Amino acid sequence: MPLTAFSQAQPASRPARIRAPRREDGAGVWALVQETAGLDDNSMYCNLLQCTHFAATCAIAEIDGVPVGWVSGYIPPETPDVLFVWQVCVSERARGQGLARRLIASVLARDVCSDVRFVHSTITRDNEASWALFNSIAESLDADLERQKHFERDDHFDGRHETEYLVSIGPFERAALFLRDAA
Repeated sequence: MPLTAFSQAQPASRPARIRAPRREDGAGVWALVQETAGLDDNSMYCNLLQCTHFAATCAIAEIDGVPVGWVSGYIPPETPDVLFVWQVCVSERARGQGLARRLIASVLARDVCSDVRFVHSTITRDNEASWALFNSIAESLDADLERQKHFERDDHFDGRHETEYLVSIGPFERAALFLRDAA
């Protein structure tokens, strides 16, 4: 599947504008995450750091200046070929446009991700939307998706959170991303 199909689903209404976040976006990102059921809460300070220190590997989507989508991620220092997707959030107002895929694709297309050959994330077993998203991304990149227990309910979360499964998509070739885009 061409990268354009991966990164540009047809919008159902006004398309969202995707860009790297700025420090001014921290409070809006925090509010968006708070209004989205099922997401783990981070502090507003965490979102401010994501919008500044990690802006190169995060993306915000807006419609008429209002945040409607967010992806936070980073490249772990020990594994420069991995983009770890920390959180994906799409407002109910903007669902059905492929926005989550477009947000992740926008980060992968940046120069900071030139060495990235894998996408990682962690997902709880019951998060159907995230499983569908990451399976779709793996299919679009013609890459394998592997999963394994990563942070376990009792061993790591002291029984307070469901087990998180590490999802690994890859390897994929960066050149292949751009070749598919040109096709």
